Formats: sequence, structure tokens, C-alpha cells
Amino acid sequence: MNEIYKAVNEIKKVVQGKDDIIKNVMMAILSNGHILLEDVPGVGKTTLALAFSRVLGLDYRRVQFTPDVMPSDVTGFSMYNRKTEQFEYVKGAAICNLLLADEINRTSPKTQSALLEVMEEGRVTVDGVTREVPKPFTVIATQNPFGSSGTQRLPQSQMDRFIMRLSMGYPDKESEINILKGSGIARVDEIVPIFSADQLLAMQNKVTEVFVSDEIYGFIVDIANATRVSDLFDMGISPRGTLAVLKLAKASAYIDDRDYVVPEDVLDIIKPAASHRIEISDRARASRLTEQEVLTEVIRNLKVPKR
Repeated sequence: MNEIYKAVNEIKKVVQGKDDIIKNVMMAILSNGHILLEDVPGVGKTTLALAFSRVLGLDYRRVQFTPDVMPSDVTGFSMYNRKTEQFEYVKGAAICNLLLADEINRTSPKTQSALLEVMEEGRVTVDGVTREVPKPFTVIATQNPFGSSGTQRLPQSQMDRFIMRLSMGYPDKESEINILKGSGIARVDEIVPIFSADQLLAMQNKVTEVFVSDEIYGFIVDIANATRVSDLFDMGISPRGTLAVLKLAKASAYIDDRDYVVPEDVLDIIKPAASHRIEISDRARASRLTEQEVLTEVIRNLKVPKR
């Protein structure tokens, strides 16, 4: 068993019945990307983020976003020190390795933009001074389903900044019974750290070196083009979306101890990587199709490259 699967198994000790979610989050982190968890409260999103921070040896912070959270709470601010008679920088929540941005769609658009800017640029600017965030840096943002009280839909341009969107969903019956009994479920502080932040950085660099054939490049672009011309879509996958698919496919190969991407890597990650980057048409809605089902439909008509 490789070290990554050891880390995954440690996380499974505290997050039960969500093996696919754990693997997808691991792929997103290895891709140096950010994750959007769209789900109802109480399904273990905070526990998931804490478990990843511990097993990967990352400095962790959490912000509960509310309407009164300010951009400076994310980026930091300058405070006057009477003793030194100078302004000193006070770190914001983003100065960490793993930030859990809880209920991001409950805060103001200005604060959302501040967080998205840090995610995109990897640095904060306060009073004209720019500071790099620590590396590695990952944001796991949670979003309540649209329509919940006090929520504001994230603009499509901001949704596109997340490398993947996931939904943990409710646990299956057996897992929930185990949760109620407390049987076989460890505490987060009982998880054994497997990696350090420096080791994670090294793995992220190795992921970028995974080989991709011309056939795989063409397959990714064919999927994107199919979403752009089909009448099931009002908006297809953007070039940023194809880059996200490529990065995640490389991470999928790396987790499976391969130094090359196969078509299954692309097919395994296309839905979490692309479902939040598309807009389905009225025709698709009339047929009661979801984003995932529409993606399945267009891929079904494409030629999949051979290994």
C-alpha cells in the first residue's frame, strides 16, 4: 500500500462511508486546487477538513462566514502598536495551509471576493504590502444549498475558481448506525500524521510531471467541445475547466502509482471537476436531468481513447 492510501485510510477512521469523497478531496489537494462542498449542515464537512489537516501535517484554520465577516478577517489588517509606535500586521484566517471557509454563501460579496482573490493569487495585500500565503495552501469552502435562509448564490466566475465541487450527502444506514453507537469511529486527534507540509509540496510537484498522451489531451478537449455545442447546455466547460480536468486526471494517476494518465482517470473526475462549470439548458431541465446526467449523456457519444 502506498503512503497516500495510508493517509486515506487514516481519514476513513473518522469519516465513514464516504470513500469516494475522501479520494476526490485528496486528488484536489494533490492538484493544488480548492474544493467546494455543497451540502446541508451536519454531515461531517468540518471533521473531513480537520482530518485532512492532521494527516497531511497542515496548519489549519476555520472561518464561519456570516454577513458581518469582513474582508480583513480573511486577509488580515494593520494595527497600531503604541509601544513600538508602528503599525503591525495581524494575520488573517488565510495565512495557513488549510482553510475551512464554512458557509461561504452566507457572507457579503465583498468578503467572498477577498477569499477568491487569495485562492487565485496565493497572496494577500494589506495597506499596499503583499504577503505570500504559506505553501501548500488549500481552501475547502462549504456552501448551503441555494434557497436556504440568508444565502447568496456564488457567481459563476467564482464557482469556476474551485477545482471541484462535491456533495458529501447523508451517510448510508450502516455508517449512521456506527456513528450513533460510536463504534469503530476514532477522534480526529487519534489520527496518525502520514505526511508533512513539505512532503505534500513535493508530491504536488510530482503530480505535474505525470505524462499525458496526445490522445488524452484530445479526449479532454472533445468532452469540453461537446458541452459547448450540445443543446443540453447553455454554457459549456471553459478552458479553465479543461485545465482542472487535466490536473485532477494527473492526480488520479499519481494516487494509483502510475506516471501516466489513462482515459479512466478523466472519466472518474469529469463530473466533480465540471458539473459546477456548466449551465444546463431549459430542454435539459424540462427532461429533469441533472448536470451530472447531462455530462454522462454527452460523454456516452464520444470515442474513448484506448489505454
